[in-house]
Amino acid sequence: MVKDESEKQTEEKIFDAALAVFEEKGFDAARMQEIADRAGINKALLHYYFRTKDHLFEAVFDKRLVLMFTKIIGVFMTDMPFEEKIRVYYREHISFFEQNPHLPIFILNEIARRPERLKKLFERIDYAQVRDVIMKQNGKEMAEYNIGPEDWSQLMITIISLTVFPYAAQEIIKVLLAQLGDKTDFNSFMNNRKSFAADFVINSIKNR
Repeated sequence: MVKDESEKQTEEKIFDAALAVFEEKGFDAARMQEIADRAGINKALLHYYFRTKDHLFEAVFDKRLVLMFTKIIGVFMTDMPFEEKIRVYYREHISFFEQNPHLPIFILNEIARRPERLKKLFERIDYAQVRDVIMKQNGKEMAEYNIGPEDWSQLMITIISLTVFPYAAQEIIKVLLAQLGDKTDFNSFMNNRKSFAADFVINSIKNR
């Protein structure tokens, strides 16, 4: 059944409210009544859209994670020089986290507590296909960098961790910045990281 505009708007309000509550409270402590209150709807209507908290959780994070990974994979599947892919990735990924700053730590917490809950969402991505496309499209660059298919896991985990870790540890980073006398706030720090991280990775693989 095709949803009308009002239904889409209501669903989006529910998603936004649920994401905020899940991130703040964690899955176990989150309450459907609080999600309904934040969405500006009654609890009965929330249950009409999503019968249980489990269904709501899966729907919300399925949507957010698919959006995030679609952006990431879309960058690396595009026929661009590998260096440009890295630069676009950091711009896109950090911009996404700027809009969803608590998402990384929430995902890591939920994976640690209930790995089966999010595991199936991550299994939807065909990482081998992404690797093969890059090795085909950017094979000459990979050869120049002395990077083969066996290095793929190390390379991609390194690239991704440079954006995920700062958001997962942002409260610690804020303290470190203050102790170092760095007057940069966290948001500005991450905005600067779009170019810093890209330069760091590119220079590292060139001098590998």
